[in-house]
Amino acid sequence: MSCFCTAQEEFYCEVLLLDETKLTLTTQQQGIKKSTKGSVVLDFVLDHVKLAETDYFGLRYCDRSHQTYWLDPSKTLSEHKDLITKGPPYTLYFGVKFYAENPCKLKEEITRYQFFLQVKQDVLQGRIPCPIDISAQLAALAIQSELGDYDPYKHVSGYVSEYRFVPDQKEELEHAIETIHKTVMGQVPSKAELNYLGIAKTLDMYGVDLHPVFGENQSEYFLGLTPIGVVVYKNKTQVGKYFWPRITKVHFKETQFELQVVGKDCTETSFFFKAPNKTACKHLWKCCIEHHTFFRMPENDGNTLTRKLSKFGSLGSKHRYSGKTAMQMGRDPSVSLPRPDLQVVRTRSKTYPKRPSQTTGQMDIQSYTNNIPSHLFSPRQLLTSFYSPLPTRRSRSRGNTSSGSESENSTREHRKKRNRSRQENEMVDSGPQWEAVLCRQKERSQNDPNHRRSRHRSRSRSPDVQAKEQLWKHIQTQGDPIKIRHSHSPRSFHQYRRSQCSEGERSVTDLMHGSKDMLLSEIIEHDVRSSAKVVKTIHTPRTKVET
Repeated sequence: MSCFCTAQEEFYCEVLLLDETKLTLTTQQQGIKKSTKGSVVLDFVLDHVKLAETDYFGLRYCDRSHQTYWLDPSKTLSEHKDLITKGPPYTLYFGVKFYAENPCKLKEEITRYQFFLQVKQDVLQGRIPCPIDISAQLAALAIQSELGDYDPYKHVSGYVSEYRFVPDQKEELEHAIETIHKTVMGQVPSKAELNYLGIAKTLDMYGVDLHPVFGENQSEYFLGLTPIGVVVYKNKTQVGKYFWPRITKVHFKETQFELQVVGKDCTETSFFFKAPNKTACKHLWKCCIEHHTFFRMPENDGNTLTRKLSKFGSLGSKHRYSGKTAMQMGRDPSVSLPRPDLQVVRTRSKTYPKRPSQTTGQMDIQSYTNNIPSHLFSPRQLLTSFYSPLPTRRSRSRGNTSSGSESENSTREHRKKRNRSRQENEMVDSGPQWEAVLCRQKERSQNDPNHRRSRHRSRSRSPDVQAKEQLWKHIQTQGDPIKIRHSHSPRSFHQYRRSQCSEGERSVTDLMHGSKDMLLSEIIEHDVRSSAKVVKTIHTPRTKVET
């Protein structure tokens, strides 16, 4: 029976941190069980992150309907029913629970860095909407913190598109971020993050924990819990704000949520809202209790308002916030902060492929050549890719044809025979092909009565056999065989290839012609010499016959 009990106590939990790394907590390594309290799990995470200002942070989890809840440190893991029923594995999310009203006044750099990661995540996920100009400033400071000063040789055009800062990020925003990044040079990561938080704290939705509710006539509202009080939104517009010192009562029953506020004339007014369900209403009530306790003003016995706030604890529920308040954390002399020997280890953000529109049309020659496959830099591949032969041009038949005496079949066979002989004499790549051409020409000369006429036509289109053999020997001594079409001059063919290339290919071609033109010019020069010899051998016998 003990074996079965041990199997039930096995626990495996993954904690997703703000830098997008995971911390694994198991029974074998950390001794975490279902009967372990939430405060123990939170302490493991805080020790891993090396935080001393701990009361700002907490652990969240999601239920099956994707509603998030904060892990209660005073309860065991098994008492969090929505967490246990969803696992294993059990997933927790580390984050900021109470946003400091002025995060720039946090004592330690590591605490400000975690706040920076949380606010940057909120902006990316749309929880903190901000105008385009503010988004560009925040993103430029985030780039400065991660990449350092702008370097034109290192940060080529489009480097901002590898990162994500706002939902549905546009190319225009990325250009603005690059421009601002050039103006924030000299800021170390801690300074850039401090300036980031200084801008973010001025945004309307900074540190706002939204909860959907319904008001009169079933109209939709949102109650936002902030460091200064409760804010009421309707259609994304703020319609009410109740400061924590003036809220004297927070109560819920079933799905009804009540806020009792003291006015300037010391009269109390109750505001009622309806939550979507009982669980959501209780969650709103608990969050409101914790925020009010954490951000409340210091007590003053002589203040009438403070005496009314003293009744705030008697709400008929066992839930209480037991941690330090924001004021107590600022005045706590037991911990000497900041710690002098603490080093902040920053993690690189997740990157994405560059935007395609920024990588085409704006690349210099060097970056273009870096993207070309290495096999194209070999001489044979370069010449065959940039000097590939033109497609064969179909011409009219020069053979004797009678008007109406030959049928269509004979005309088709004549065309096939002519094209076959043209293809044989047009390109030759290897020695065995030369031998096959010679054998077919000898057989044709014996069987074809019109051999002299057809041979004369073929000589006018390509070099004779002797010139081809000399060219083949020259190619074997120089390197790999290269296909060259002799019916077009090299100059006109080079101009044709340049007209068919794109702007980037023409630039690469000009760079590489310097080292490859020597081989090509030698082959073409020998080809011209061979053609001259062919013309001489063709016309000399005819002159002797006439004389």
